[in-house]
Amino acid sequence: MEKILEVKDLAVSFKTFFGEVEAVRGISFDVHRKETIAIVGESGCGKSVTANSIMQLLPMPPAFFKGGQILFNGEDIVQKSEKEMQHIRGNQIAMVFQDPMTSLNPTMKIGKQIVEGLMKHQKLSQSDARNKAIEMLNLVAVPQPEKRIDQYPHEFSGGMRQRVMIALAMVSNPQLLIADEPTTALDVTVQAQILELMKNIQDKMDMSIILITHDLGIVADMSDKVIVMYAGQIMEQGQTDEIFKSPSHPYTKKLLASVPRLDMNRSESLHSIEGTPPDLYIPPKGCPFYDRCEDAMKICKDYMPDIDNHTNTHYSRCWLNHPMAKSKAEGSEA
Repeated sequence: MEKILEVKDLAVSFKTFFGEVEAVRGISFDVHRKETIAIVGESGCGKSVTANSIMQLLPMPPAFFKGGQILFNGEDIVQKSEKEMQHIRGNQIAMVFQDPMTSLNPTMKIGKQIVEGLMKHQKLSQSDARNKAIEMLNLVAVPQPEKRIDQYPHEFSGGMRQRVMIALAMVSNPQLLIADEPTTALDVTVQAQILELMKNIQDKMDMSIILITHDLGIVADMSDKVIVMYAGQIMEQGQTDEIFKSPSHPYTKKLLASVPRLDMNRSESLHSIEGTPPDLYIPPKGCPFYDRCEDAMKICKDYMPDIDNHTNTHYSRCWLNHPMAKSKAEGSEA
């Protein structure tokens, strides 16, 4: 399939009073047309910073790019000006933010917020843009769109506001949609409706999706490929079936073990990952999961392993069974 996005060795840091925080540390991945990529990991691992880097929405300063490329249709968008990004953002790459109440302008009617983007990116007249907005609200199953287009965000429920956010993102037929925790704070019934809606729109528009989430159930249902991030780095990446059936990195295994199961006994307790992530003011030299890993070895503390390919589509960064582990270990002991 055609690649529409290539992230190569991306590194993003933040300047703070205490020093530099290395939020994203040399990550690489691809997104193909019509593919859904899920980025998972605990809070602070760099998921949202990665998404906002792609959209060029990070405040600079304090954020700054330390290195790498973000190629969208072969062009490095890191090098583009804000004016050039305005033609891409919302038009070719769109984003559904985590909290629709704070993402929608509370002082503007829903219809005006959708119409603005259509008039800017597609050069439609106001009447044509309004008709297109009504059509889009109907597509995302907002009832009575002709009436509700003239209402304010506070007149919508949480689930309906999220539908409006999806309509706002989809209205210009983007090639890539970035959904940052799109079902946060929604009840499970509404979550299922929103996810089904996203899949249906993806099929109709041949769109690619980057899904950022903590919910591994959503990942299993929605994604083609999974990226597991920890402390600003990719620990494991592979096809969804590979990650769920044959997880390789200890962090991935612990994430999967922490998911409730239908066959759990009452005597069983949910698995938790002891400890806390490392301080990214002073990132560790070796594996960032070292202090929390039950399988950690001496080599893990001082050396970060190269990528270990398990298949053509599945790889992780872990010294367990790594072909170079023995020679590195011998060298560190010497």
